[in-house]
Amino acid sequence: MLHTSDFDFELPPELIASHPLEQRDASRMLVVNGMDITDKHIRDFLDYIRSGDVVVFNNSRVIPARFMANGHEITLHTSVSDKDWWGLCKKFNKINIGDVLTMDDGTTIHVIDQDDESGLLLRFDCDNVFEVLNNVGKMPLPPYMKREAESADRERYQTVYAEPLGSMAAPTAGLHFTPELMREIEKRGATIVKITLHVGAGTWMPVKTENLTEHKMHSEWCCITPEQAEIINNAKRVIAVGTTSMRTLESAAIRARENRTKQRVMPICQSTDIFITPGYKFGAVDVLLTNFHLPKSTLFMLVSAFAGLDEMKSAYKHAVEQKYRFFSYGDCCLLFKKDGD
Repeated sequence: MLHTSDFDFELPPELIASHPLEQRDASRMLVVNGMDITDKHIRDFLDYIRSGDVVVFNNSRVIPARFMANGHEITLHTSVSDKDWWGLCKKFNKINIGDVLTMDDGTTIHVIDQDDESGLLLRFDCDNVFEVLNNVGKMPLPPYMKREAESADRERYQTVYAEPLGSMAAPTAGLHFTPELMREIEKRGATIVKITLHVGAGTWMPVKTENLTEHKMHSEWCCITPEQAEIINNAKRVIAVGTTSMRTLESAAIRARENRTKQRVMPICQSTDIFITPGYKFGAVDVLLTNFHLPKSTLFMLVSAFAGLDEMKSAYKHAVEQKYRFFSYGDCCLLFKKDGD
């Protein structure tokens, strides 16, 4: 049985990217196929595209979800309704149910519930929460960047194809793509499909239990339409851009298995709390493009399930030695599903 400590590795802090490269498509790409490791560039992604492939992107748009209210920094992460949101707050135990908080623009918020894992359930007194956040909120950069969001992050911490608002973190594998690169994918005979998963608090939450079965994943809303499912089911190969695309596709694959179909996926529009660890049998995805992830994180567990734990530890060791840039604004790796999975 694997434990959380099995997914640990050494990472020099200077390799954590706190700012993006000037150009989106300037990142390096480590290609991992079994124990075969190759240093490439994100533009070389095109060389791995085959006619008949379907390349799946997550088109969720990041909201400027971090704001101040009554001296407290709050980061929204999950929508309950148009005006009700769960938000994380470092000292939320100093806030009581029933309290009324005031944002910098005067918007008032009612605290209607609390939870040790999800933080505060907040009800906004406004017509449009997104408009308020657009005026006073900041982009919710991950804590490991150890800096405040800057004006440039409004554009750079967002994919070029982002559409529906709803994420509190970027689907970062997509940050490497330009409109030109996406057009070239289609010129190679592949089809692009843009599904949706609104990234929630689970993307940053550490695994606090040594026993993986005791870890509770936060739910995130995702959607694959019937038209998109048909395209995916007719693919020769499915290439997921990012772990959020992967989790959506595999949630849809589980739905297909449960309904005893022979298709890769079924349409879904629902919350998912899928937690992928070694031993999971992949039903939808053949190839994964993803950034480099934190030690002992659910995302490093996911890539280890897909490409092999020993293979990923070897790849990450190589990436450290070659000074690849890690995490959200860092470089990426192209992973092929391990044989036999």
